[in-house]
Formats: sequence, C-alpha cells, structure tokens
Amino acid sequence: MDDADLIEHTVASEPVFDGKLLHVRRDTVRLPNGHETVREWIAHPGAVVVIAALDNGKLLFERQFRYPLQRIFVELPAGKIDPDEHPLDTAKRELREETGHQAKFWRHLGTMHPCIGYSDERIEIFWAHGLIYVGHQRDHGEFLEIIEMSVADAILAVRDGEITDGKTISALMWADKIDSGAWPAPE
Repeated sequence: MDDADLIEHTVASEPVFDGKLLHVRRDTVRLPNGHETVREWIAHPGAVVVIAALDNGKLLFERQFRYPLQRIFVELPAGKIDPDEHPLDTAKRELREETGHQAKFWRHLGTMHPCIGYSDERIEIFWAHGLIYVGHQRDHGEFLEIIEMSVADAILAVRDGEITDGKTISALMWADKIDSGAWPAPE
C-alpha cells in the first residue's frame, strides 16, 4: 500500500482550549477516500525521560502523586521540554531538579510517542551515568520520593502491575537491553 492511501489532510483547524501546558485542537480532515471527518487532539511541548544509572548498578526512580489518576506512581525522572530548550538540556535540568544528581555521561537512546491517537507528544529517552549527588532543586509544589531499584526489580514491578507508567515501561526496555549486555552500555 502506498503512503498516499493512508495520509489524512487538514481541511480546517480550530483551537478548543489553550492551557498553560496543553492545547486542544479540533481539525476537519480529508480521509484518503475523499470523505471528511473530525479529529480532536492535544498539542504538547514534548518531554524527556532519564534512565539514571548509579555506580551500584541500580537506577533512580521517583514515587510521585499524579493528580489525574489520584494515586502515587513509581516512574523514572522526567519532565517537559521548555520552549526553545534542547531535549538534552531538559534531561540534565530535570535530573538535577528532581533527584539532585548530575551526570558526567549522557546518551540519547530514542524517542517514544505515548498517545498517538490523541496527542503529538514525544518523549526523548536519555541514558545518564557517572552520577554525582549535588542536591535537588525541585519546583515549588513538586513533592516526590527518590528510590533506587535494579533493572531486574523494575521489570518485575512492571509485570506485577506496580509500575504502570508508559514512559517508564518504554525506557525500561532500553535499560533491560543494556543491563543484560544485549546492547552495549552507552559511554
């Protein structure tokens, strides 16, 4: 099948809601068969997730309350990309702000799209190691607990339903490959 047989074209676009972080759009699109339909979607600035590897072989995780689901989640350090900010700078900033660590070595591993049915959000996945604790600089109103967990224990926590955060699960696929030696450790 040719790509042209799959692509939808925007006919009209209107803002539904413009918030501080999210912007909801309603677009009329022309389908490949010529018919029109409506697509509602959320514009998002993008984010990063950091696989922060300690010298003891464990990774840094956060326990944090997430308001939309009204519960505490275990997740890797992450945060949104500010306007005109390079994703690596975001990763460095978020690691420092949330965990109090800086890393000597960084590597971009890949990109994930967590909500392709209703958002243009992308999350850049970074590996950080050679960590040094320098003290956190959390945002006002940001409350979290930092914990350490091995890759194996984190994978078990995913299987047991204790880790359900999509970006963390996706990033752990990379960490598992690195931890098992199936993929070379980033230098």
